[in-house]
Amino acid sequence: MKKFFNKWTRVFHRWIALPTLIIIPLAVIAKFTGDGAEHLPPQLEQFQSILMLLLAISGAYLYLIPYLAKWARNKRKQTSQADVTRK
Repeated sequence: MKKFFNKWTRVFHRWIALPTLIIIPLAVIAKFTGDGAEHLPPQLEQFQSILMLLLAISGAYLYLIPYLAKWARNKRKQTSQADVTRK
């Protein structure tokens, strides 16, 4: 189940990154080109914030996967060594 979740988190992160990479530069260019700020809908900024939050959460999880796997591997190793010493 973990591998399935990790795989789909990566896919989700990639697909969320695409619209974010399009929306953020467009919003920045529109804001700095004078009258563009009045023409932008306020929902664009809200959508941009939601996308950034999703990217941050999924990115943090993807960053932590190797550390979580190492922690679980060390925990299993310690419990197996404790079982061997008891016998």
